[in-house]
Amino acid sequence: MVALPPIVANLWCVAALLVIGAAAVAIGKRNWARWLVYGCSLTVSAVSCTIAVAHLIAAPAAGSEIVLPLGLPWIGANFRIDVLAAFFLAVIDLGAVAASLYGLGYGRHESAPERVLPFFPVFLAGMNMVILAADAFTFLFAWEFMSLASWALVMTHHRDEENRRAGYVYIVMASLGTLALLLAFGLMAGPDGGYTFAAMRAHGTPPGLAGLVLAFALLGTGSKAGLVPLHVWLPLAHPAAPSHVSALMSGVMTKVAIYGFIRITFDLLGPVSWWWSVPVLLAGVVTATLGVLSALMQNDLKRALAYSTIENIGLIFVALGLAFAFQGNGMKAAAALAMTAALFHVLNHSLFKSLLFFGAGAVLNATGERRMEKLGGLQNRMPATGLLFLIGSVAISALPPLNGFASEWLMLQAILLSPDLPQWALKLLIPAVGAMLALATALAAACFVRAFGISFLGRPRSAAASDAHEVDRLSIAAMAMLAVLCLLAGVLPAFVIDALAPVVQAVTGTRMPVQTVAWLSIVPIAESRSSYNGLLVFFFIVSSASIAAFAIHRLASDRLRRAPAWDCGFPDGSPVTQYTADSFAQPLRRVFGGFAFRAREEVHMPPPGDGSPARLTVTMHDLVWEFIYEPIARLVNALAVRLNHLQFLTIRRYLSLVFGVLVFLLLVLASWG
Repeated sequence: MVALPPIVANLWCVAALLVIGAAAVAIGKRNWARWLVYGCSLTVSAVSCTIAVAHLIAAPAAGSEIVLPLGLPWIGANFRIDVLAAFFLAVIDLGAVAASLYGLGYGRHESAPERVLPFFPVFLAGMNMVILAADAFTFLFAWEFMSLASWALVMTHHRDEENRRAGYVYIVMASLGTLALLLAFGLMAGPDGGYTFAAMRAHGTPPGLAGLVLAFALLGTGSKAGLVPLHVWLPLAHPAAPSHVSALMSGVMTKVAIYGFIRITFDLLGPVSWWWSVPVLLAGVVTATLGVLSALMQNDLKRALAYSTIENIGLIFVALGLAFAFQGNGMKAAAALAMTAALFHVLNHSLFKSLLFFGAGAVLNATGERRMEKLGGLQNRMPATGLLFLIGSVAISALPPLNGFASEWLMLQAILLSPDLPQWALKLLIPAVGAMLALATALAAACFVRAFGISFLGRPRSAAASDAHEVDRLSIAAMAMLAVLCLLAGVLPAFVIDALAPVVQAVTGTRMPVQTVAWLSIVPIAESRSSYNGLLVFFFIVSSASIAAFAIHRLASDRLRRAPAWDCGFPDGSPVTQYTADSFAQPLRRVFGGFAFRAREEVHMPPPGDGSPARLTVTMHDLVWEFIYEPIARLVNALAVRLNHLQFLTIRRYLSLVFGVLVFLLLVLASWG
């Protein structure tokens, strides 16, 4: 039996996903439809992930490619898988496996499965096609295909006004991103029309156009990834979609955008210039800081997770900006470190953000609530979900020994190498960026202490929380799989770093030293400077916790003593006396809310003798939306009203208008000549 080339095998997996989507339309609302669709999607995604991982481990010098007689007639449809594509395929398909497994259990609670099942495998196929595309037309076609499939999933519950608004904003931003990428590819193709990636790679881009291409690439991929100020669709669309789709959009689809940015800038655009790092670093640090601050202000659990995705995308772009700075100055080892940190965080974010969205979906299924103020006390009622959500919260908070710490620690190590850069602009900018990242990391920890504590601890704040029950075993299995991977990637990061080495080598020209030596410690530059051993940290935490538990339960007095629980001075047993999500965020809102959200607090105190309750009213503003998108929307509406009368012209006036436009175009051509 002849083994198929990797690119052919992956394309067959894409075709299989498209067939599954078509079959879902034919099946309709039958009870076994979700088992067929999600089961087949899980199998196909697992096969595709295995092929990608095998290609990544083999790390062939030349990628596997194929040209199909589709697309543009003179170039066909070019598909290629190299180590960079293989890594992102593995991330995408791993997320697809987890989402499909989760969907097997979650799908039975879906009120409109006929609007989800056909588009779920099609969405997976679109993301895979983007990664495999090797020419501009095929890439943009797959990009739009992915956007439309995900838009259909966002519009699953289209009767909800907020969901319709989310779908509208999402499709507008997706179209803007596609237009920007079209312009970027057009500039790189040049006057000869070399639309294949191989042709772009061969002739490069003139230095004068490189900055413009970088701007279009940031705009096009940033609108899909969630860079500020292009992030406005993300906190609307992610909560609107079903939870396993939210996990795919947040944990996986944003990584497709990261892939597009890396492919364009590090591969197709030509030699890297150091100044490219400045806009990327600024965009990344603003995105990270504003994202985590916005997450802290949210009461909706899924909306808070969506804003947290914006923060983590900012972290990844900061690492990519560092790679630009080092690569442009010939500091290959430092560039490899920064790129490794970026790719490691791509994987990590896919794992723990999918886990957290699955946990939020489990809470939504069990209670029907997304508002943290209506939750509480779920740890006793949903112990497995609570434990797994806690693991995801620790991971995303960058606490050892889980995976979020390992990748963010590598970013810090790259930042500490910035004094060796020759440009004073970077010497001053990068430490400031590092300080802001430290702030964002601390705020992320506060954000998820708040999310877990308010949602799972304390007493139930509503009847729905009181009546909650644990979710099905398949949903728990999907969350447990991701939680185990978060632990393994954090405890054994050396294996992940070495697995990423072929990708980093292909992108930057060098790689980090082999890490799976020296007792599995990771050594970014030299052991004399810094090192980290996740396995030792894990054993220290487990052993110290075990010794403390043994001392408390075995060595201390075993005499039973009963006393009333401390009531914090409030003997009233009502749940409303508990700490709330708003009260938790109040100190941070008072510190940062003034300049970030123009937050205002108004206190209404009734006069003496008036028995009405006091009221605290908090007003916050989305400055990006109000200062950028609302003026544009008003301008478009005003122009539409002014131009609306054109559809009521007579035939004579239409002909006169066409004649005038024709004369104008002829004059332009004549003056051009």
